[in-house]
Amino acid sequence: MEKNGVYLGPRLRRLRKDLGLTQAMMASDLEVSPSYVALMEGNQRPVTAEILLRLAKTYKIDMSTLADDSRPELIARLQSTIKDPIFADIDMSPLEVVDVLSSFPGFVEAMLRLYTTYKEEQLVLADQRQLAFDKGLDEAADPVSEVRRFLVARRNCFPSLDIAAEKLAAAVAESGSLAAYLMQRHHLRVRRIPTEIMPGSVRRLDRHRREVLLDDALDIASQNFQLAQQLAYLEFDDDIASLVQEGNLTTENARRLGHRALAGYFAAAVVMPYTRFAKAVEARRYDVEALARQFGTSFEQTAHRLTTLQKPGQERIPFFFIRVDAAGNVSKRLDSANFPFARHGGGCPLWTLHQVFSSKRTVVTQWLDLPDGQRFFSIARTVSSGGGAFGVPRVDRAVALVCDASHAERLIYFQHYSQPIVPTPIGITCRLCQREGCTSRSEPPIGRQIMPDHYRRTDAPFGFSA
Repeated sequence: MEKNGVYLGPRLRRLRKDLGLTQAMMASDLEVSPSYVALMEGNQRPVTAEILLRLAKTYKIDMSTLADDSRPELIARLQSTIKDPIFADIDMSPLEVVDVLSSFPGFVEAMLRLYTTYKEEQLVLADQRQLAFDKGLDEAADPVSEVRRFLVARRNCFPSLDIAAEKLAAAVAESGSLAAYLMQRHHLRVRRIPTEIMPGSVRRLDRHRREVLLDDALDIASQNFQLAQQLAYLEFDDDIASLVQEGNLTTENARRLGHRALAGYFAAAVVMPYTRFAKAVEARRYDVEALARQFGTSFEQTAHRLTTLQKPGQERIPFFFIRVDAAGNVSKRLDSANFPFARHGGGCPLWTLHQVFSSKRTVVTQWLDLPDGQRFFSIARTVSSGGGAFGVPRVDRAVALVCDASHAERLIYFQHYSQPIVPTPIGITCRLCQREGCTSRSEPPIGRQIMPDHYRRTDAPFGFSA
C-alpha cells in the first residue's frame, strides 16, 4: 500500500494546523495512530490513497488540491534563496538542494520563511518608511492597513449583510437559540469543551462528528458571537467573498483578513439586528452598557456595532472606534466619523483613552479639541478578553468611541456636563501637533526648529524658535 502513496508531509501538516487540530485529533478522525500522523508529516511514511480518501471525506477538501506536489516550486525557491549574495561562500549543488528538501522538508520551510522575513525587513530599511510617513505620504501597503481602508471607504457599513443577518436572526429566534438553529438547519451539535482540550482555539467546526466546539471559558456573549460567525461561513460565505472581491484587495492575506472582518460584521448583525438595534440605540440614547445588557453582548461588541449604523435611510450617529493595549498599540480601528487619527506613531497622551487603565470598567468621557479647530466627544472604557477560568490569561485593553461634538447632546453621557464645557486640547500625534506649550509632548513636530536651552529651559520638553 505504501508503494502507491505520495509524500505530502508539509502539506498535511499545514492542513492540520489550518483546521486547528492536534496530531492526536487528526489521528482519531482518520482512525490511525498519532505516531503514524507524525511519520506522514515528517515524510517518513507516504500518504496512501486510502488516507487521501479519508482526508477528503472527513474534512470536505478537494483531494486533488491536497495531492498537488509542490516540490518543483519549493526546489526553485530554495535554489533562488541559495543564490543570494549572503550565501556566496556556500557551494551547494542542485542535487544537494533536492536532497535537503526530501530529507528535511520542515527545515526547508523554516528557512524559506526566515529568508522571506529577512528580505522584507531589508526592503523596509531600504525604503526608509519613517521618512515617507514624516513627509505625509501614504503608508506602505500591508494587509491590516489595506483592510482598514476597504472598511473606511464603505463607512464600515454593508447593508446587504445587514438585511441577510436580520432574516437569519428571525429564523434563529423561531428556533429558540443559535445552538438550536445549528442543529435544526445544519445538523450540527454545539459542545463546550475545556480549554486544555482546545489548545489555541476558541471555536472549531468538526465536520466529521457534526459538531461545533466552543471553549467553555468563553462568556455567553462571546459564545453567541462565535456561533453567529460560524453561521456566516456556513450560509453566507459566497456573499462575503463577493463583497471582498469588490474591494480589489491586492494580497491574499488582505483578502483573508477582509473576509474574516465581514464574517465578524455579519455575526454582530445577527446578535444585534440592524432595525431593532437602531431603534434601541435611540431609545437608550447610545448607552453602551445598557444596550449590551439588552442584547446580551459585550461592551466592545456593542461599541463596535455602533460604528456600522450608516444604512441609507436609517443612519445613526457616525462613530470612530479604536482599541488599544496598555502600551498604546492599536489592535482595531474603524471609522465612520472622519476622526483624524494618526496612522503611525503614538497617540496623544492627553486623550483619556490612554488613561482608563487606572479606572477599569468605568466609562470616562471627554471633549477633544483638535489643533485645526475640530471638536469631538469621546467615550472610553477598558474591556477584557480571555480568562473565564482559574489560570487562564486575561488581556485588558481600552476602547473608545468618538463622534463629532455636534452629535454629543444626543448621547446619555452628555447630561453629566454643565456649561461652559472646557475641551482638552489634543493633537493627532506629537510629530503633527504644533501646540507649543504641551508638557506631555514626546517629540518635536515636523518642520519646527528646536530652541537651545543654554539660557532658558522651558517647562515643556521642547522649546521652539519663532
